[in-house]
Amino acid sequence: MRKRLIVLSIFLLLACIATASGATSLIIATSPQDAAALVYVSGYDLDPGVFYPYETGTVTVHVSNAANASVGLSMPNLIDPKVHIINKNSFSSMTNIGPGATVDYSFLVTVDPPDGTYFPLFTVATKTGWESSYIHSTLKIVVDSTDIRASISKKPDNFSLSKKDTVNVSVVNPRDGDITDVLIIPEGTGVDVTPSETFVGTLKAGSSVQVPFQVTPSQQANLTFQVSFRNGDNKHTTSVSLPILIGEDKLAVVPVVNNVVLTSSGSTYTITGDVNNAGITDAKSVILTVAPPAKAVEPYAKYAVGSLASDDFSSFELTFTSSDLSSVPLLVQWKDADGNSFSTTTNLDLGSTSSSTSSTRTGSSGSSGTTGATAGSSAARTGGGPQGGGSIFGFGGSRGGGGISSFYPVIAGAILLIAGIVVYKKRKWIATKLKRK
Repeated sequence: MRKRLIVLSIFLLLACIATASGATSLIIATSPQDAAALVYVSGYDLDPGVFYPYETGTVTVHVSNAANASVGLSMPNLIDPKVHIINKNSFSSMTNIGPGATVDYSFLVTVDPPDGTYFPLFTVATKTGWESSYIHSTLKIVVDSTDIRASISKKPDNFSLSKKDTVNVSVVNPRDGDITDVLIIPEGTGVDVTPSETFVGTLKAGSSVQVPFQVTPSQQANLTFQVSFRNGDNKHTTSVSLPILIGEDKLAVVPVVNNVVLTSSGSTYTITGDVNNAGITDAKSVILTVAPPAKAVEPYAKYAVGSLASDDFSSFELTFTSSDLSSVPLLVQWKDADGNSFSTTTNLDLGSTSSSTSSTRTGSSGSSGTTGATAGSSAARTGGGPQGGGSIFGFGGSRGGGGISSFYPVIAGAILLIAGIVVYKKRKWIATKLKRK
């Protein structure tokens, strides 16, 4: 009795160790029929998870054996009028499944429309001596023709020539299954796009992704983004087009030049003034100079302002020579945050000078992409009045006298004398009247 208890304890201990170590317990089958009854469908996989109509995919069925004896399997099949097996000849021979083993049956199939959910029946025969029995299991296959959606989620209202703008391509997967190998490639002439392609990879069911591209057009064009992906091993494509319309950039830098003063010394002229950024975007590396027919000379052939923020201004000074002051082109150059270069030219109508030192003040403005606009008018400061201008009566004069302005004191004194005499006589007449009464 004592020996039996010791042996039983040892078996219980070994059973506990086997259970704790995760060893698979097999069911003891006393006959081939009992062993066949212990074979079952342990699961299945679909690739793709959701089929397009007429699409090719793989259905893999896992068959497991829980018995402690081998069982022969043959004639596996999927039965459904909408599901067609391409590789039926792959399962013509019998397969033995050992104790605790699993056998995979991979069916290459195509699925017919319409959209919907189908339940093909999987069957496989078990061989028990001279007899056969069948194992049955229902699978689930979903067919959906819903396509991937691609759209432009971000773009400027208008593109500007040689200016870089950001365009976002949105890709949405509204399907119930994942898609893989998502790749976006931009195509178009007259436009530079970076990067040249973007690999997104896997896009989960019901998710989306935003992919940015930098677009720099050299002409009006049509840009197409080709989106390719795989559903299982099946490649699909869709696309989205973006018209590149060239127009005014609402956020562009707008240089405005004003308070211009011209002075001359010999054959050299000096312009001083202010340049203001009336745009929305900050300007970088702002440089001013004159353009032909004027010729920039030192010491201020070019004037570097540097960065000019929106609504900010800076003074400048330029020196140049020119034989014609009726059209002096003022060139303003700058860059954006991406290093793209821009320029605008404003024609200053400064008039002409004949003295060794004279000055002219005029207002002028320029905007991005505008060239040749006449900016304001000029007025030479020569004699006449205390400021060298005309008199209050609309006549001009010189500081050296001889003009009508030299008679101002005489005229004013005469007017005051006449007014005094009139007032004096009027008061005397009123006093005489009062005495008589």
